[in-house]
Amino acid sequence: MPQSKHDPEAVDGYLASLPDAERNTLQELRQLIEATVPEVEERISYGTTVIFALRRDLVGFAAQKKHLSFFTMSPMLAGAMQEVIEETHRLSGATIHFSPENPLPASLVTDIVQARLNEEADKST
Repeated sequence: MPQSKHDPEAVDGYLASLPDAERNTLQELRQLIEATVPEVEERISYGTTVIFALRRDLVGFAAQKKHLSFFTMSPMLAGAMQEVIEETHRLSGATIHFSPENPLPASLVTDIVQARLNEEADKST
């Protein structure tokens, strides 16, 4: 059963288990998300996915066999940003695939996280 509590130590352990290039790329992504949303909570879900949440899940990432994944958690947002995302990366549903050799641009991540914050704020009103 997935954890629902803030558990940064589990995230640290997950990242430590990855090869250097993947770990470093995902650690940079983690730091960018935390800088964009300082109050964000993080946990491991399904054993391999890092989830960032406020009241609800916001975004996530995971290292997979052939690529790294960034979960936008919003098919509507991914669809709206599809053209921009696909300029540099592959989009599958609401998930962006990337690699250590081709990491996500910081500006794209910030835009997605801000858009997700706005979506979640709209749900709360």
